[in-house]
Amino acid sequence: MVRHLWVAVCGIVMVGVLGAGADQAGLPLLVSEDFEAGADRWEPTDAKAWRIVRADSGNVYEQWKTKSKYSPPYRSPLNISLLKDVVVGDFVLTARVKNTANKAGAHRDVCIFFGYQDPANFYYVHMGRRPDPHSSQIMIVDDAPRRMITKNKSPGIPWDDCWHDVKVVRRVTDGAIEIYFDDMKQPRMIASDKTFAWGRLGIGSFDDTAQWDDIKIYGNRVEKP
Repeated sequence: MVRHLWVAVCGIVMVGVLGAGADQAGLPLLVSEDFEAGADRWEPTDAKAWRIVRADSGNVYEQWKTKSKYSPPYRSPLNISLLKDVVVGDFVLTARVKNTANKAGAHRDVCIFFGYQDPANFYYVHMGRRPDPHSSQIMIVDDAPRRMITKNKSPGIPWDDCWHDVKVVRRVTDGAIEIYFDDMKQPRMIASDKTFAWGRLGIGSFDDTAQWDDIKIYGNRVEKP
């Protein structure tokens, strides 16, 4: 069954087509989260930094404080909310996100976390406005401060005050990591790394604020070793 989705984006009405399996990549749907029932399935590093708020489209999950009360063992993002009880190998994550920092800084960002095994071992993508070794890069935290593993030259993420579509694709066998922003056919960042073959998934930012909605996760559920 195919349905049409009408979305108002910054005053412009856009139409897209969603079909069953549009982003599945052959993987089963594990999570479909619209936050209408709250955020009980999420585990933030600081519960006081996150809340459910009402937007034009319904409930959204908002990280509204720029610095969570959390001290990671190595230099890495503070603002994280992890999905509970879902551990995956291969996966495709799609979401709608709106950066609410309302600033023009080079590092205006949101982050998506994956392969999360513990606070000292995980991947994340920093979707920042202007690229540098720590901004707009695919990063790894591997018992050491974060470091970039991006293979291509990232063009940066053109944040504004609108909602945007993001997607993360992970294939464990060849180590592939692909990051998409609005254009779901051409990745903006790619990497290849086999360090973490499983882990949890999460959302957040390094030092900004954001709202999240319509998160879908397709993947292979695995047991934590």
